Amino acid sequence: MNYNLIIYLLIMILVTNLLRVLPMILIRKQIKNRFIQSFLYYVPYVTLAVMTVPAIFEATTIPIAGVIALAAGILAAWFGLNLFCVATVCCLCVFIAEFVLL
Repeated sequence: MNYNLIIYLLIMILVTNLLRVLPMILIRKQIKNRFIQSFLYYVPYVTLAVMTVPAIFEATTIPIAGVIALAAGILAAWFGLNLFCVATVCCLCVFIAEFVLL
């Protein structure tokens, strides 16, 4: 058995859990700094965008279909549609764009 692999996995588990537990241990009171509050508020949205936007361009056969879907999704969200409607609009745009352009 490769003991180096086990050691690496244990270090990975330790570091991952420290990153999750350490903020809860160190920060016990409410954060009152407005900059940090707004930063923490937008972290989930930025993470979602960082994971989603590259996938939009790589999931389509033609990259321009991804660009069209991204623009349509931004417009649909701008006009207040919910997440399901925005996803539906994006899927329809990719389907139509690939049908027309291929």
